[in-house]
Amino acid sequence: MANAAAPIVVKLGKASKKKIGRLKDGEGPLVADVLEAMAQVKAELGKEAEGKELVPVVLVYRQKRKKRGFLD
Repeated sequence: MANAAAPIVVKLGKASKKKIGRLKDGEGPLVADVLEAMAQVKAELGKEAEGKELVPVVLVYRQKRKKRGFLD
C-alpha cells in the first residue's frame, strides 16, 4: 500500500444535537458543509482524483469537561 494517500481532516466546529441528528439523516447544513469540503478536495486533487471515488468519513465526538478541584 505504498501508493496510499494521506487522509484529509476537516473540522466543522461545534454543532447542536439537532444539527448532528440531521447530519446522521443526511440532511441539514452540516451535510452541505461536508459536500462543500469534498468538492474543494476534489478540485485540489485535479487529475489525480479522476476515476477515484472519494468517501467522506464523519466523526462526531464530545469532549469531557476537566475536573478542576475538590469542590467542582
